Amino acid sequence: MYIGAIEAGGTKFVIAILDEQGNIVERKSFPTTSPAETFQNIYQVLDAYELKAIGVGSFGPIDVDKNSSTYGYITSTPKLKWRNTDFLGPLKERYQLPISWTTDVNASVIGEYHYGAGQNTQHCVYFTIGTGVGAGIVVNDQLLTYNYHPEVGHLMAKRHPQDMEFAGICPSHGDCIEGLISGPAIQARWGKPAEELVNQAQVWEIEAYYLAQLIYNLQLVLRTERFILGGGVMHVPGLINQVCDQVKKLNYDYIEMGDLNQLIVLPELGDNAAIMGCYYQAKQLLMN
Repeated sequence: MYIGAIEAGGTKFVIAILDEQGNIVERKSFPTTSPAETFQNIYQVLDAYELKAIGVGSFGPIDVDKNSSTYGYITSTPKLKWRNTDFLGPLKERYQLPISWTTDVNASVIGEYHYGAGQNTQHCVYFTIGTGVGAGIVVNDQLLTYNYHPEVGHLMAKRHPQDMEFAGICPSHGDCIEGLISGPAIQARWGKPAEELVNQAQVWEIEAYYLAQLIYNLQLVLRTERFILGGGVMHVPGLINQVCDQVKKLNYDYIEMGDLNQLIVLPELGDNAAIMGCYYQAKQLLMN
């Protein structure tokens, strides 16, 4: 038995084939281009296997309301070629299989919760800080979702005193969290991509300052057991330690947070968190 997993990212797609035990037997990635070209690349991988189910985790916003006429669509995305695109429909028509559908960051939290850094908890949050900023949230062993998905990247933050001039890049909100700390925001503010700024201390002080506010605000509401920080920006060495330091300053011993190095961690599944979440959700469809 094989299960297909599709991580549809704003910058790249990852397509994987997994066996019944969750071992990845094939994994391919390619840039996110037009829907037509991208679907052909997806088909090229999936067609080679006899699949039992497919799991999809997609960049968004997406419609997850099964009663909606646009269920399975990517909706008001800033990626104009993908706006109002029926993602699920072509897959269902081609493969006639059970297909799970959620956001890419929800897929990541599901993967880490069941197979990675979120194991042995009842509550955890997975952040992705990359092309955008998003969160998948598990509360009482259940994914926090209804007919929507959390948009925590668009919460607002107190501005860093050394970062008052940067307007932010979010087309909807300007200087929301995503507009301030995403990979494209780093590029816009400093004129270079994150990987070329690793040794620039001020860059990461500002990044940690905003990310810590996001974490702390959610902790005041959720009291979660673990924050898992993923996405390309978190590959910067030492950034997670700066985030922990900033969270400690924000809290000032107000609520009990325990060992911050246990509360705030990096993913254990690396770049396969969403793939494993897609696998888990697709496999659940076969068991129900």
